[in-house]
Amino acid sequence: MHLWRANRRAWLTAAAVATLGACRAASGGRAQRQAVDTGFTAMQARGQMVMGVDQYTSTHVFEDLPDGGRIVLERQDAADSSGIAAIRAHMRSIATDFRAGDFSQPFQVHDQVVPGTDVMTARKAAIDYRVVDRPRGAEVRIQTSDSAAVAAIHAFLAFQRGAHHAAGHEEIQ
Repeated sequence: MHLWRANRRAWLTAAAVATLGACRAASGGRAQRQAVDTGFTAMQARGQMVMGVDQYTSTHVFEDLPDGGRIVLERQDAADSSGIAAIRAHMRSIATDFRAGDFSQPFQVHDQVVPGTDVMTARKAAIDYRVVDRPRGAEVRIQTSDSAAVAAIHAFLAFQRGAHHAAGHEEIQ
């Protein structure tokens, strides 16, 4: 009986330590998630101000393609004609800016220099930006035959996918 109590005490102590560790890990994870969520929320608010588009009622796709990539921005509500018009105006604006090597809009949204933009600026003459209207928004198709520019475009799009919690390589309409 005495041995059982000693083992039981050791087992309860181990269980308590494991539970305490799990609680600390969970609360640390929660704090980390809250910090990430706060950063994401701030980025979304900056995005709405810079882009003039509600980030929570729109969908971004940042897709790598062999010759560059594309940025798709669409309203979730197909009946929101003013939201769709705002998206199309924004996409035309970024295509014009990017063509000129001006990446200030992504800088303002993300509050940091976005990876790839230094090379995209340096090689702007080798990159084509074409806007294509879509039923619920628009896309900017980014094309080049310059391999260094393609790598920079892919770095830019990868950063955007992560920051916006957005889609990438998938079938989109």
